Amino acid sequence: MPWRVQTPMSERRRFIDEYLRGTASMTVLCASYGISRRVGYKWLTRFLVEGDRALEDRSRRPRTSPWAIAPDVATLLLTARRRHPTWGPRKILDYLRPRHRQLQLPAPSTAGALFKRHGLVRPKRRRPQPGHPGRPTSPILAPNDVWTADFKGHFALGCGLRCHPLTIVDGYSRFLLACDALRQPTTPAAKAVFTRVFQEYGLPDRVRTDNGAPFASIALNRLSTLSVWWMKLGIRPELIEPASPQQNARHERLHRTLKAEATKPPKATIRAQQRRFNTFRTEYNTERPHEAPQGKPPAAVYRPAQRVFPGRIPGPEYPSHYLTRYVSTNGGVRFHRRFIAIAPALIGEHVGFEEVADGRWAVYFYNYLLGHLDEREGHIHGVHLRAKPVRSGN
Repeated sequence: MPWRVQTPMSERRRFIDEYLRGTASMTVLCASYGISRRVGYKWLTRFLVEGDRALEDRSRRPRTSPWAIAPDVATLLLTARRRHPTWGPRKILDYLRPRHRQLQLPAPSTAGALFKRHGLVRPKRRRPQPGHPGRPTSPILAPNDVWTADFKGHFALGCGLRCHPLTIVDGYSRFLLACDALRQPTTPAAKAVFTRVFQEYGLPDRVRTDNGAPFASIALNRLSTLSVWWMKLGIRPELIEPASPQQNARHERLHRTLKAEATKPPKATIRAQQRRFNTFRTEYNTERPHEAPQGKPPAAVYRPAQRVFPGRIPGPEYPSHYLTRYVSTNGGVRFHRRFIAIAPALIGEHVGFEEVADGRWAVYFYNYLLGHLDEREGHIHGVHLRAKPVRSGN
């Protein structure tokens, strides 16, 4: 036997039938149906006057609207919009007002709503907002556990050019690994500085930065070209929360000292400013006592990392039960005849897909879990970037 379908109209009809049969009083019926007596008498009166048609829902649209756009004004607005599809409501009203002074034109918001109702407004494509793993909680227990990096705010040199200092610090010892005066905060310039530092001091476990370029982007897990390079080297990128410089307070305190001792007054050229930074870095590391290392200078505590910078970075080796896909020039992959967007920073790389449930896949780059793919939704949900030992499927 099929289920009985209950609708508001059928309930109203059953209510009227029970009342007309005299099975109960109006008060008892209204209480059993969960309505007030006023509502019960309203539907009874309508039924007695109009019959079953009165039990249908009525439109709540007002019979008259004194602020409605006049038909001739609406036609004029729609004609102007079709003739100038790139003009907004305000511009169209400014165009029509001196040409039709006798007409009462509406407000820009009302004209915009009219255009939208008639399909003359192209909806804006909403840019997906990348997620964020949240406040970094990795402990800093030894040198090279975490390096922090940031661009100090740029300032003008005597020659008129802008200087963008890039600083890299060991989070445990406060050892200033690099303080380079760069002309622009670009990926190639930053990568050259990191390459030199990696060759001299080895590789850390993590690098903590803010969410600005070139350290992060708006792609999946905020991956950037620089952070992908770190991952290929076995370094996990860490991001502080947006607009939360206090989460990298050690580095911000360094910038305060750097600004006071090495940028005021600024030097005339980039080379002269770099010499000033070199002098500051030597004094900061070897002479200036620091409270965190029990009053010792950072150089007395810091030790280079055991992992050395490789001459050649090997490609990823995924277990045999993974599905491997190549990230094409559009920043995505073809997966089961569907396009799956990943990140422009991974163009030219191979990613691995491990099936963890029916229609659900874990997405890896090297041994880093990037997120989970739901085949029904067709996109990847990012997760807190973390490393996982890749086991062989053989």
